[in-house]
Amino acid sequence: MNKASVVDWQEANRNYLSLCLAEIFERLKLLQTEANSDDADVIRSANDRLWVARQKKEQIAAGQKEASAVHALSSAFRLTPFEQDILLLCAGMELEAGFMPLCAELQGEPRKPYPTFSLALRALPGAHWSALLPAGPLRRWRLIEIGSGDALVSSPLRIDERVLHYLAGLSYLDERLQSLAEPVSIAEHIPASHRSIAEKVKQIFSRENQLAPVIQLCGIDRDAKRSIAAKALGEMGIGLYCIDAEDIPASAAEREVLARLWEREAFLSNCALMVDFEKIDRGERMNAAISFLENIQSPLLTICDQPLLLQRHRPIRLEVKRARPDEQREMWHRALGPAARLLDGRLDGLVAQFNLGINEIQAASSQALAGEYLDGDELSVRLWEACCAEARPHLEDLAQRIEPAAEWDDLVLPPVQQQILREIGVHVRQRARVYDSWGFAGKGSRGLGISALFAGDSGTGKTMAAEVLASDLGLDLYRIDLSQLVSKYIGETEKNLRKVFDAAEGGGAILLFDEADALFGKRSEVKDSHDRYANIEISYLLQRMEAYRGLAILTTNMKSSLDRAFLRRIRFVVQFPFPDAANRARIWERIYPEETPTFGLNYELLARLNVAGGNIRNIALYAAFLAAEEGEPVKMQHLLRAAQVEYAKMERAPTEGEVGGWI
Repeated sequence: MNKASVVDWQEANRNYLSLCLAEIFERLKLLQTEANSDDADVIRSANDRLWVARQKKEQIAAGQKEASAVHALSSAFRLTPFEQDILLLCAGMELEAGFMPLCAELQGEPRKPYPTFSLALRALPGAHWSALLPAGPLRRWRLIEIGSGDALVSSPLRIDERVLHYLAGLSYLDERLQSLAEPVSIAEHIPASHRSIAEKVKQIFSRENQLAPVIQLCGIDRDAKRSIAAKALGEMGIGLYCIDAEDIPASAAEREVLARLWEREAFLSNCALMVDFEKIDRGERMNAAISFLENIQSPLLTICDQPLLLQRHRPIRLEVKRARPDEQREMWHRALGPAARLLDGRLDGLVAQFNLGINEIQAASSQALAGEYLDGDELSVRLWEACCAEARPHLEDLAQRIEPAAEWDDLVLPPVQQQILREIGVHVRQRARVYDSWGFAGKGSRGLGISALFAGDSGTGKTMAAEVLASDLGLDLYRIDLSQLVSKYIGETEKNLRKVFDAAEGGGAILLFDEADALFGKRSEVKDSHDRYANIEISYLLQRMEAYRGLAILTTNMKSSLDRAFLRRIRFVVQFPFPDAANRARIWERIYPEETPTFGLNYELLARLNVAGGNIRNIALYAAFLAAEEGEPVKMQHLLRAAQVEYAKMERAPTEGEVGGWI
């Protein structure tokens, strides 16, 4: 209805409600007259007033184009005429001043100025005891509340406040739900691929003669799922509210109350409920949320990364994928407005690297456009940084972000390894052209992920190489400790890995999996269930790595322990050798920043220390602290003391051949 129609309906509804209350009032007056008078004329007069009140009400009802709130409520909750009259009797107590003293007089007790079931049985036609059963609509849907009293029939009856306002034509979300349910706003534009899913949602909700549908929107793009649901229901004139699954009460009694309140609200506010399972972990909270879904009997949607298994309902599952590259490009143009022209095609690079949703694209655009910018180059850099920032929150709780500090000049490796590392960067930068423009993605997604294995002893530069790649590509680097992800419980390892990859998908961050040996040791023959599930875990990670749009790097100190079948599915294998004397000298020459004061350092002598780059860094840093304490530049004597400490950690001592002639 338009605004004028709403105003007209509200006025007509108020008039009809007043006539309904007038009829109930006349019924009470008739009961009073019959109790206080034996005069037939007086009783007849009271009956005449009741007949007039009923006729006026029926005439108004016959002329109404839209159903009144009273009729709509009675129809929705299947109230009998007697139950409807009880509800109106309770409403009259709140809206009309004459009801209170009349109820007190009829019950012969000034301290009982309220309606009771006993009074309703005496005053209202069509009375039946089942009206006050707990399973009856008045109490099941909490349309009325029963106060404390000596007996059920003499206990006070009161209309629920939300129901009272509904009868008066006023709509709002029940205050008991406001702290749990948030309205989902309707997106102005959604991509064509998402609009087709929204149309399916509309078709499902429009079907007649079916049980309340349960639709599961599955996928990793939470914003897209919310937008699809809000768009579909909004076009049907249905509101949408969302509850986090982890907020659903653990108590069965509290869940029952919440379910009944929501089912009632679904009608009163013409809205549907969406339950968000994105953040909840398996356990008691998950079981409570599933139980809530099973118990509710109104249209329902869920958003989740993986399908939920329900026993009582047969949910309709719709897979929501991220918007296609061409759709994302269109969203960027819409979000950037005229500024998009300054980028001169550089949006393709953003779309290729970042797989963001509409809300993230809008936020990144607003951040990049804030303040002044000189040209398209500066705007492009701002957008890239904003996209990284938008993708970070998904991974921050799952992995450690490393701020890249190393550059290519800091990396000391043989030419072959240097070349392979640079080619890894080429694969990341040119991924969109080869996969999309040149059609390789059309052959299937398997094997399109860019994966690398960095193998070598501790301290040989594996983490530094990952930092160099992240700095060169302008991407975030996240370190994931595989030993922390592997779980002895069946299915938990895959769940942990899925969280990491799903969270990283939007930004294409570089994932550095440390301690790959924790999961990727040689796969043994399947002798028991534990072996079988261990192999499933490995297969799952390989599958996710092959589909991941970013770069995934695994590190190991023991390449020989890895399964050859696993190695065949890794695109790049880089062996980080223990540095020889010449490379150790190069590392020493670059180890100190320009600002660090040094004096008399002999890099040829220092290179005789038979240690890896990581140990060299530890020695150099330790020596810097010693020199700072003495107020001197870093000298060989400081490095000698630092080397002795580092060797002690390795449970050996430097030989004369290593440190002879230093001081």
